Amino acid sequence: MKRSFLLAGGQPVLALTTTGRKSGQSRSTVIACMPEGDDLVVVPSNAGQERPPAWWLNLQANPRAEVDFRGERRVVRARRASAEEEPRLWPRILEQYSGFEDYRQMADREIPLVILEREDAGPARG
Repeated sequence: MKRSFLLAGGQPVLALTTTGRKSGQSRSTVIACMPEGDDLVVVPSNAGQERPPAWWLNLQANPRAEVDFRGERRVVRARRASAEEEPRLWPRILEQYSGFEDYRQMADREIPLVILEREDAGPARG
């Protein structure tokens, strides 16, 4: 049986393990996500704070990571959603959790969408 984590409001979540951009150490955090085919979409909102979350800064420095989603561990490569993808994905994200719109209004920075694309093989940290 596969396990699944849910945040308040029934959002699916994943455990994301990145490589610390300064320390080089593994760093894990649990964040809300939205499945998109074989990929997962996450929002580095940091609850509308000025500074992006550390996991997003880590992924920008090294886009390879590991996720645990619904009991499955996989290696992923993170990338920012394209200008063509964002208009299609944002409404779905907001349908799942409308609070992201509040965060977008509060933050004095652009909050991107990040797509975690499955990689076939290889170690998570690179």
